[in-house]
Amino acid sequence: MKITMYQKRRRVIMSVEPVKALDDNYIWVYTQASDAVVVDPGEASPILTYLQEHNLDVITILLTHDHDDHTAGVKKVLEVYPKASVIGPKETERFNTQTVAPGDSLTLFEQEVKVLLTAGHTSGHISYLTNDMLFCGDALFSAGCGRVFTGDYQAQYDALKIFSELSDNTRVFAGHEYTETNLKFAQSLAEYPEAVDKKLTEVSLLRMQDIPTLPSTIGQEKEINVFLQADTWADFKALRDKRDNF
Repeated sequence: MKITMYQKRRRVIMSVEPVKALDDNYIWVYTQASDAVVVDPGEASPILTYLQEHNLDVITILLTHDHDDHTAGVKKVLEVYPKASVIGPKETERFNTQTVAPGDSLTLFEQEVKVLLTAGHTSGHISYLTNDMLFCGDALFSAGCGRVFTGDYQAQYDALKIFSELSDNTRVFAGHEYTETNLKFAQSLAEYPEAVDKKLTEVSLLRMQDIPTLPSTIGQEKEINVFLQADTWADFKALRDKRDNF
C-alpha cells in the first residue's frame, strides 16, 4: 500500500510504503525521487530486495528503539549503502552516526522532523513526527500499543497522551501488523468503542487479502483504540495487563 504525497512548490513526489519483514513487522520506506529513508530495518533481506528493485539509494536510517526486530538489518543495509546516516535514540547508539533526544529536530527531504519521547516499551523509545506522519515503532499500534517491557506504565501512558494531542489527520506508521488482534481484544471487553465492530469487519477483509491495515490516523485511533481512551494511568495498566494475557 503506497502512500503518495505531492510537494506542490517543487512538484516533488514523496511516498511511504511498507516492506514486510519477519512475522508481522513493517519496515517503512519514505522516498523522494531515488532517495530513501528507511525506518526500523529489522531484517535485511526484504528491505534490500525492495530497495534494489526500485533503484533507491538509502540516505538515512531512522531507529525508534533497541529491539532486534527493529535493528537487526542495519549492518547489512549499511554494507550496501555505506554513506547512509543512522539516526536513533541513545539506546541504539552502537548503530548511530547521530544520536537524538526528545525535543530535537531534524531535516529530511527539506521537511522538519520532530523527535518525541514515547518511552515505556523501552526506556528510550522515540517517535518521529514529520509532515503529518508519525513513525512510532512499537509505542502505538492501530487499536493498541506496545507491551511495557520496562514496567514503567506511567511512561507509556504519557506517550499515549502525547499521541492523543496530535492532529487527527496525522498518519500513524506503526511497526507491526497487530490491528486485527487488537480489535478482537477490544471486543472482548465488557465495554468497548462503538466503532470497533465496523473497523474489525474492514480489517478482517484486508487481512484475508494480505493487505496492510496501516497507516492509521490519530483521528481513527481516538475512535477505536481503547488504550488511547484510558482516562487514568491505572485504567491503562489494567487494560495492558488484560491485553498481555489475551
